[in-house]
Amino acid sequence: MSSYPVPDAAVPVSAGMIVAVPAGLLASPLKNGRGLGDSDVSALVIGGTGKIGTGGATVFLKVVAVTGAVVTRDGQVRAGGRPYDHATLGPLEDWLDAQAGPGVIDGIAERAALDSRYVKGKYRRLLTAAFMIRVIVLWTLMPEAQLAGVIAALAGDLALLPWSRQWHPASERACLDWRKALGPAPLRELQDMVLAAAAGEHAERDGQSLTIGNEEPLEVHSGDGSLLRVPDTPENRAEFGSVGTADGSAAWPCVRLFPMNNVFTRSLLAMPWGAAGTDKTASEQRLLDTAMREHPHVFTKGQVWLLDRLWHGVPRLEALAELTHWAVRLKSDISLKRVSELYPDHSYLAEVSGDGVTMTVRVIEYFVEIEGQDVKEMFCLITSLLDWEQYPGPELAALYKWRWDGSETALREAKAPLHGAGPGTGAMLRSGSPLLVAQEIAAWAISTEMTRGVTRDAALAAAPARKGRRAGQPVRYRDLSLARARRLILAAVRAGTAGYTTLTGKIAEYRTVTDRNRHRKRKSKSPSTFGHAGPKDTATRIAPAVIIMANNPA
Repeated sequence: MSSYPVPDAAVPVSAGMIVAVPAGLLASPLKNGRGLGDSDVSALVIGGTGKIGTGGATVFLKVVAVTGAVVTRDGQVRAGGRPYDHATLGPLEDWLDAQAGPGVIDGIAERAALDSRYVKGKYRRLLTAAFMIRVIVLWTLMPEAQLAGVIAALAGDLALLPWSRQWHPASERACLDWRKALGPAPLRELQDMVLAAAAGEHAERDGQSLTIGNEEPLEVHSGDGSLLRVPDTPENRAEFGSVGTADGSAAWPCVRLFPMNNVFTRSLLAMPWGAAGTDKTASEQRLLDTAMREHPHVFTKGQVWLLDRLWHGVPRLEALAELTHWAVRLKSDISLKRVSELYPDHSYLAEVSGDGVTMTVRVIEYFVEIEGQDVKEMFCLITSLLDWEQYPGPELAALYKWRWDGSETALREAKAPLHGAGPGTGAMLRSGSPLLVAQEIAAWAISTEMTRGVTRDAALAAAPARKGRRAGQPVRYRDLSLARARRLILAAVRAGTAGYTTLTGKIAEYRTVTDRNRHRKRKSKSPSTFGHAGPKDTATRIAPAVIIMANNPA
């Protein structure tokens, strides 16, 4: 095999230049000849060359791609293939491959049926289905970026290679046509696989779920509805409607979501969604029906679901009780007929009726006493868990506050990357047609759960705090910042350099202060008035809320 001549003088080298090296010549510099491990901090070297000595001028290279070479007649060395054959979602895809096996996105892309009305000829050659799926997922983490900018971010340093065919990011028009050609089906399939991978991860690891009960512990989950605005196009307004006005003239159409989460890790189990509807109660009832019909695998008898006081009706709650257990906060206008004595845990059995159906529930009534505040409202929970000894009333009352973590906090952190994305302020999607809205919602669920997966791995590998309230205790997912994780993941995708272990270590360096027992007077939902605070901040910290059971047994 011929070789390149050794130059008489050193070739000028500057940052940004690309160097091609035959893959078979790369070697380990270690004296015993073993390969580099995770604990080694060293560069590879080129075999057959002189050994590198301390102080010698050395060119350090970053591996951007391993691909076939194309050599021109005049000897120029170029990269064969195309950038989108090598681009991945970096740490997000590393997590998915570890949980669901390698090649998940590529497999879905191979099965995808493209609409030939939108991609053919040069558009078909310009991109691939796998690359475009990755672009759409990454797009939901980059609220201010256009699709062409996302392509540039996903390609990263691959764009610097001297490709055999000149490459440049696709135009916005080409990206939109590819989105239409893909449709929502491949993203929905990927969403199902991502959520299944997350569920499998939770099943394999200890301490991933909050539980209640001693002999028969139940995992705690929550579900709640929320609105998400979409661009005001005739198609979106006709399909989804709007809320807030009787004639549907609100500024933005909306979709209504019903995310269902693990309250401890905020992991998404399923998220049925649909038109906003003018009646919130009826709309969320339909979404709960959809969840029971289309996602029955999410509900098991080893769970208890915490639901808000939006009344779902007795027939629906009875149907839900056949699949799983639940605890629901009751409105004051729902009548209960007591049918038992007062149990030692201060709870009692009662019958609740509606729409021709009567079911027996257990009732837990309690007050919450907060330092410096006079809370006059009595809280009333009804639950399908009738065994007061296994699931005492005070424990269920204390458990209910986790609904906020599982639903409200989880949704707020998930919506954060959507702020500034659409034409309006706040969290908003960017798609102008119902099919593309469906595609974007699936991509949003994918990117959020994959980011949470990487963050859970960071928590698993993190060293416990040396001081403070969590000193010596395992690091939980909720102790880490999802916003910080998202920023670090985006930086890793762009650079293509950070190893998974290095990245999760960086995510774990910053801890979020939790359980500060901060309270404010009840008011309409609005952004938090609490400013950022560190571990030493005590200005807004007060004593924990105290639960006082309302009924005393004889």
